[in-house]
Amino acid sequence: MYRKFLNNRPILKNKWELEKLRKANAIVMEVLLALKEEVKPEKTTFEFEELALKFCEKKRVKPAFKGYRGYPYALCVSVNEVIVHGMPDKEKVLKEGDIVSFDFGVIYEGYVGDAALTVGVGKISEEAKKLLKVTEEALYKGIEKARFGNRIGDISSAIQKHVEAHGFNVIREFVGHGVGRQLHEPPEVPNYGKPGKGPKIEIGMVLAIEPMVSAGDYRVEILEDGWTAVTKDRSLAAHFEHSVAITPEGPEILSRI
Repeated sequence: MYRKFLNNRPILKNKWELEKLRKANAIVMEVLLALKEEVKPEKTTFEFEELALKFCEKKRVKPAFKGYRGYPYALCVSVNEVIVHGMPDKEKVLKEGDIVSFDFGVIYEGYVGDAALTVGVGKISEEAKKLLKVTEEALYKGIEKARFGNRIGDISSAIQKHVEAHGFNVIREFVGHGVGRQLHEPPEVPNYGKPGKGPKIEIGMVLAIEPMVSAGDYRVEILEDGWTAVTKDRSLAAHFEHSVAITPEGPEILSRI
């Protein structure tokens, strides 16, 4: 997501709202896992958009991204050097060795689910395998710090530390965020920072934690369509995301079946 919020005060959710968010996010992950199963060479990225829309119709939910700030599709499909906001394209064909990220959201009874994952297409390079592994691990490192009494910087620092320890870089132009009735709510959740800094983590927060990681330069370039974000040096990028509720018992991953 783009930065920044004018008001960075968190919107806390009650038990009733959390139940809506659980259902929204379960649908999102069901769709993402279905998309993952369909990944193979010769598929166009637009085929995944069509499949995501069919799921929305079947589940009677609205796609959260379509129309958001003018974005024209339900799904973001980002291939290789595309970090986020890749647009589905009938002419873009997946090839053996590519990596592809799916970022997807739905609106269920007024509440938003939001998650993302990255998948290899057929046999991928050892560097690509490592990139996917480290990025997903970094997500869970961040989630582990998403606890009452900590601060957002504890999440950010845990992600950055893990990524950089393995020779990769976190993307700084985009951040995680709160999620609820709106797709993007405060607070921001950067993927870099210092422990003990930033807003306090409170019971009732729901955070979309989403490491975006580059195999090379962390700097970003936005293409002419105004949406597609690529690594400046065109190195590979991966993206994993879960929506997480802060509960008295610890972090609860909502986007999990």
